[in-house]
Amino acid sequence: MSRWRPPAEKSTALITRGGHDRLKSELDELWRVKRPEVVKALAAAAAEGDRSENAEYTYRKKQLGEIDRRVRYLSKRLPSLRIVDTVPTDPEAVFFGARVEVENIASGESQRYRIVGPDETDARAGWISIDSPLARAMLKKRLDDEFEAMLPGGAARFVIVDVSYGDAGA
Repeated sequence: MSRWRPPAEKSTALITRGGHDRLKSELDELWRVKRPEVVKALAAAAAEGDRSENAEYTYRKKQLGEIDRRVRYLSKRLPSLRIVDTVPTDPEAVFFGARVEVENIASGESQRYRIVGPDETDARAGWISIDSPLARAMLKKRLDDEFEAMLPGGAARFVIVDVSYGDAGA
């Protein structure tokens, strides 16, 4: 098995202020705290002798590789991101950073989403990437506008019920 990985798809280089701060603190934590701990444990495991049968050494080596991969990604990604922390000139339209409530026309169910950058998505919190099909379909729509989005389960029609901006609920 090789270590080569196919390159990730290009994603939008936008992020909220809070998302940028979280990524910076993750990079700092990995580099200053976790990596030194793993290197120390790896050195201790290597000192135990035969590395071919040393499970601790193998585990720590793999863990160090994962940390280094994430550090390398964050080190390259953070400088390329553009922080968006302003409210658009038309706050009734859906743009990056919007909190949008949509209603599925067929089922009548409503969902609330926040459109964020691809590096800060969180499905449990309802934060969807600006690159997602649903977010792409609702961009530039306004209150009471209907739109169709191609979702994994097929096409679905929605209506925009509410649009707001700001950090309420972070």
